[in-house]
Amino acid sequence: MKPGERILGVEGGGTKTAWALVETVASASGTEFCIVDQGRLPPSNFRLTKPERLRAIFAELPKEIDRAGVFLAGCRTGEDRRVLREACLEIWPKAKIVTGSDRQSGLAAALDHADGIVVNAGSGSSVTGRRGDKIERAGGWGHILGDAGGGYSLSVQALRLVLREYDLHRIELDFTAKILHALSLNNFDELVRWVQTADKMEIAMLAPVVFETAAAGGAPMMEIIEEGAGVLCEYTEAVADRLHLLAPKVVLIGGLFYRDSIYTHAFRRRLKKNLPDARITTAERAPELGAAWLAVEPHDHAAFHSKPSQIEINGLAAALTEKRNPRSENLEKMSAQQLVELFVREEKFVHDALSAAAADLACAIEIVTESMRNGGHLFYVGAGSSGRIGVLDASEIPPTFGAPPHLVQGIIAGGVTALHRSVEGAEDEESAGALALDERGLNSADVVIGITASGRTPFVLGALARAKSLGAKTILLSCNPAVAVTGHGGRPESTPPTCDLLITLAVGPEILAGSTRLKAGTATKIALNAISTGAMIGLGKVRGNLMIDLRTTSTKLRDRAVRIVAEVTQRDYESARSLLEASDWNLRAALEKS
Repeated sequence: MKPGERILGVEGGGTKTAWALVETVASASGTEFCIVDQGRLPPSNFRLTKPERLRAIFAELPKEIDRAGVFLAGCRTGEDRRVLREACLEIWPKAKIVTGSDRQSGLAAALDHADGIVVNAGSGSSVTGRRGDKIERAGGWGHILGDAGGGYSLSVQALRLVLREYDLHRIELDFTAKILHALSLNNFDELVRWVQTADKMEIAMLAPVVFETAAAGGAPMMEIIEEGAGVLCEYTEAVADRLHLLAPKVVLIGGLFYRDSIYTHAFRRRLKKNLPDARITTAERAPELGAAWLAVEPHDHAAFHSKPSQIEINGLAAALTEKRNPRSENLEKMSAQQLVELFVREEKFVHDALSAAAADLACAIEIVTESMRNGGHLFYVGAGSSGRIGVLDASEIPPTFGAPPHLVQGIIAGGVTALHRSVEGAEDEESAGALALDERGLNSADVVIGITASGRTPFVLGALARAKSLGAKTILLSCNPAVAVTGHGGRPESTPPTCDLLITLAVGPEILAGSTRLKAGTATKIALNAISTGAMIGLGKVRGNLMIDLRTTSTKLRDRAVRIVAEVTQRDYESARSLLEASDWNLRAALEKS
């Protein structure tokens, strides 16, 4: 290994693919590792992820590397490692590749060369111990047969308990309301249907709700947590016994231990009963760094240091959307009446911003309409509030205009979960935005509108860059005028290089600094309303100001359809209804018959 080598460490599982790019640097104590970049991508379990999907994920990782350590959940056998290595060589043909399972990268990150036991509790679970050259394992058999004590197992047990208590006693546990709220569901039947189609990761992501309920005094949920911790303790004791470790170092890794101290405390308490001399600690180093370390021969002691960069942080701080609004600096001192009046006055900035962007919005309508006439689709891409507004507008197109659901699609960083609760770090990875468009089958006939109030959200910019590379039309909608001056990445360009059209809605600082769901959100919603409605009008789905392709899927919409037919054909209400019934409630067909 030489100074200046670039080493990629990748650790993949059922929840995410975490990666880190490091460079080797010479120091007085030997060779050290400098972390130059890192991030997260979608899940990459070797057993559960299709090979073509794995290659697509790997293709979004840094290309210029000298070595790579790629360690995935489910990569157990020599044949697995060979297949994984060949897939890696397709992406990095000149790099030295080391492959294996996430157990190995976790062991390396937690223990270096030392003896001890690593207990991993994330979406799944496993226990791995080492003494000298001897390795012992317990658990980690996957979510169907094993993974007791992991997020998936805890969530499934909690869901089963909810239904069992309801069936036996008609009791709705506190957890019931929390889980329905977390999933935006209304009743048990919807919950059961959701579970039947949910994958391992989606179910595992309910684990925080289990812990939240337990922390609030939910005894049944606390019993599930204690049982999960107990199983992991039994595995740990069995591994310690087989390795003859009387006072083992036990290192805890995985999201459940990092995020929920209640689980760490439960595990410590139970393990100390049978292994009182165990030294229990939480891992300080991420598994992807262990993966990078394993890519190096020989495996010296690993010293990792970050290479900080303030460019992105400074750029975000300079965004107008992050500034303080001088008219709202004393919010806590205002009466309710004063607060409402301030909100109403601030809406003038929304009106002014939209008026200033009228020509660009008209251009966007023309771009989208032309694309759809040629068989293209419209994709909104955003994160947080921006993403939710995009998904909302897309979801309204089919019922309003009778358009197929695939014609206008909303993509939000973090997926469906992010529609009703925050998904940490979902917006920070450009590659994730690119992959999201790949999953939707984007082609050159389509249009992508990236929505980001600051103009700098990596998920959105990554999606726009991918769309541009495929020949699709790209539009960036931002509320930060600085984007038009500096461009993407601070380059002195008039518009970001990844978009054909930049729409700036300069609404100014928010009443609550940085809360872009306020004026920025309002302006964004109106802008998207104008673009999508304008495109639908251009496609002939409106007559006058009436919807002539709306889907009559409810009593209210059937009544509206009757009134439209009566208005357009100058009939009375009953005659119009009869015409619709004869046309199987197809509004356009009824109008064509008249």
